[in-house]
Amino acid sequence: MINAYILMVVESGAEEKVEKELRKDEAVKDINIVYGEYDIILKIQVPEMQDLQKFIIKKIRNIKEVERTSTMICLN
Repeated sequence: MINAYILMVVESGAEEKVEKELRKDEAVKDINIVYGEYDIILKIQVPEMQDLQKFIIKKIRNIKEVERTSTMICLN
């Protein structure tokens, strides 16, 4: 299994909308709206690396309010 944290910057005021949309996906294990450099921190778990790629490309990049992301892949 691949665990990853995705840090997201979203349009101002769209945090709850983006959170609600992402929470629907079974790969999402935890999601928090935060203050600071990023607006949302998302923890996901997928079976393989290619599933992580699909999640980022097909799920996150299709949410127009998402401005940028940074992905951290867990080593353990």
